[in-house]
Amino acid sequence: MSPAEARLKEVPSDMTEAEWGQRVNLAACYRLIAHYGWDDLVDTHISARVPGPEHHFLINPYGLMFDEITASSLVKVDLDGNQLSKSPYSINPAGFTIHSAIHEVREDAGCVLHLHTPDGTAVASSMEGLLPMNQTAQLVTHDLAYHDYEGIALDHDERPRLQRDLGTRNHMLLRNHGTLTVGRSVASAFERMFHLERACTMQVRTRMLGPTAYPVEQAVVDKNAALFTDPDRIELRSTMLVWPALLRKVDRLDPGYKD
Repeated sequence: MSPAEARLKEVPSDMTEAEWGQRVNLAACYRLIAHYGWDDLVDTHISARVPGPEHHFLINPYGLMFDEITASSLVKVDLDGNQLSKSPYSINPAGFTIHSAIHEVREDAGCVLHLHTPDGTAVASSMEGLLPMNQTAQLVTHDLAYHDYEGIALDHDERPRLQRDLGTRNHMLLRNHGTLTVGRSVASAFERMFHLERACTMQVRTRMLGPTAYPVEQAVVDKNAALFTDPDRIELRSTMLVWPALLRKVDRLDPGYKD
């Protein structure tokens, strides 16, 4: 039995194998976020679209730490915020605003990941934003959007502006707030966030050394950007190369995420 088959062998009777597989991947993502120290108590949120014609998506039960989240504990909601699965927990209302906005208009949004890390928020709060000052940043900056802070995202009227600012891009700095990535899968959303967060940390550390970074020629920036404009190539790398290795890591840390 392959690792993927092992993860899907206990599919609950009230859901499809595709939904259960998405739940397992999303629960693994929550555990990885906790492992890398990117969580924020019970706040911030990751969502994954349930396969099918409806725009239903899965999100964390509000009140669980990220290292507690399991496949079965994730809450399924629709675009109106109705909970479609039984849970003793509600969902984060600000999380619903942000994630429903993106799932509503982005058919390719299999997963949306949002964090409040110190370095990501520091760069999001700086006037210069993220600069292509190193190789890792250049994986991101060609595909990076910005959205101005409007306060805690409880107002659904903010959603059209969030949708407009993100457009077709897959990385976003939420000004004075945090980081966000979109992927066709949990795998690609996570890998994009890994690069975005690492690029922010590198920029923070570079700025600590002094005000001037060693320059990179624009031709080099453009050359690297061209390598990462094919979404099929990115998805293949994430799902076939990076994500299986990360799932093995989560299995070593705590295989209970699959429950």
